[in-house]
Order: sequence, then C-alpha cells, then structure tokens
Amino acid sequence: MVSSITAVNLACDPAAIMGGLYGDGIIALKGAFSREWAQHMREDIDRLFADARARPHGALPRGPERYYVEVHRERLRGFVDIATHPWFVAVCEAVLGPHYQVVEVGFDVPGPGAQTQPWHRDFPMPDATRVGRRLNSLAFNLTAVDTVPDMGPLQIAPGTQWDDFGGLDQPNRELAMFPPMELYPRYEARAQYRLPQMGDISARSALTIHRGTANRSSQSRPVLVIGVDAPDGGNAARHDLQTTRRYHTALPASVRDHLNCRVVDRLVEIEQVHSIKGLLEGQG
Repeated sequence: MVSSITAVNLACDPAAIMGGLYGDGIIALKGAFSREWAQHMREDIDRLFADARARPHGALPRGPERYYVEVHRERLRGFVDIATHPWFVAVCEAVLGPHYQVVEVGFDVPGPGAQTQPWHRDFPMPDATRVGRRLNSLAFNLTAVDTVPDMGPLQIAPGTQWDDFGGLDQPNRELAMFPPMELYPRYEARAQYRLPQMGDISARSALTIHRGTANRSSQSRPVLVIGVDAPDGGNAARHDLQTTRRYHTALPASVRDHLNCRVVDRLVEIEQVHSIKGLLEGQG
C-alpha cells in the first residue's frame, strides 16, 4: 500500500501535473487535508456567507439559489495551510512558474434549488493560451462537504480548455465565456461529474468548459476557490485582495512572496458588482 507521503510525492511530479492540466484540464489530490481541517473551513465559510448576505453587494448571485463570495484570505483560518501544501506549491510552480501569484480567494455556494448552469469558462481565453498554447492561470477548489450526486456537483468537459470561440479581444467579453450551442454535443459527450470529499483539493484550468448542476438535495454545497496566476495572468485587476500589515508581516516568506494584494491598516469589505448575466438563469 502506498503511504500518504509517497502518494503526495508522486502527485507532485511535474510531468504528471503538466500532463493532467494540459490534457484533461483538471487534476486532484485525495485526502490532502484532514476532515477536521475541512470542517473548520466549513465553519469559516458559513460565517462569512452569513456576513456577506447581510450587507449590500456582499454575495454575488450566479443563478437561482447560487452565490459567489470573495473574501480576504486572513479571514480563513486554513489559508496558510493551503498556500504551503506541497501539492499546491508543486502545481503552481509546474504550470505557472516560480513567480506565481494568488489573486483570488472566495467560495461558491449552490444551495437547494440551484439549477443547472449553461456550459461556460470562468473568463475569456487569453492570448497566452489561444496563440501561445500556454496556461497562465489556475483555479483550486476545496469542497466543504462530502459531495453526492443530488447536491448538484461540478460537471466538466475534459480537454476543452483549448476550445477557441472568443478571447479577450472580443468586444463582448461575457459572450467569450459561453460556447455556442452547436458545441454543446461535444461537451455532453465528454461530460464528467466530480464528487470530491472533505479534505480533497483539485486544480483546473478556469478555461476548461464546465457547469454547476442542479442541487436537488436539502443541503448547500459550499466550495472554496483559490485563483492563482502566472505573472502575465492579469486576473488580479478583477479582484481587490487586501491584507492587514500585521497579518502580512506574520506570514511565512514563502506565502507572502506569492500574494498579489494591497497591504492596509484595516480591511475594507469587498463589494461585488460583476454579475455574469449568462449565469443568472439556470437551465433547469
């Protein structure tokens, strides 16, 4: 039987990482964290979600009964654990290079009644990918629950991060996130459901075509999201991450050196205004 340490070492192999993310567009490490750790993450998400919904523009709707909340990293007890995990570091360095930057921390909450989303990617394809055939950003996901099929799990179409139907130069950036309907049979044929369990972590190209599915259960399915860029990724401009000076100073240098953020005396609540019209109506 392979030990957990050996399993992590094998999963950190750059060839396996590159093969997975340049091939299927998604990879994962089972049991990266303990269930107790994941439960603490759930407690933080529940608290932050309640706070966000209690103030204007705190929680961003992403469809019926589905929300996204961006948060400051120091309000998550486990952020440093994630940022220093050997697998997280190995994936970032292999794909994004030694000067990668954490540019986003947030969570999705598909609640009971959330509907199936249209197929989409998280933002238009950049020239680095379209022309240079290089991935310059990644999204890491950590589930706060043991996912079962009726919770509306993520559905992803492997290998579609290279599909070109519009990039950053398209006048309507939102349209460049949504493939034309004639491509849907391609995604339906490739579609895979992901059923992560508490303690698992995954990394995917945000360009890989995916969608949340209908949550027919009585439980929410919160998922933590960590967005990471190569130096030319450019996604920091879409966020306003901050850290207090005390928190920033106390961070390990190996974490601090990879943060793209403002250092402030006092955190300012994040007001989220970028609704994505194409996600506001579920497909049923």
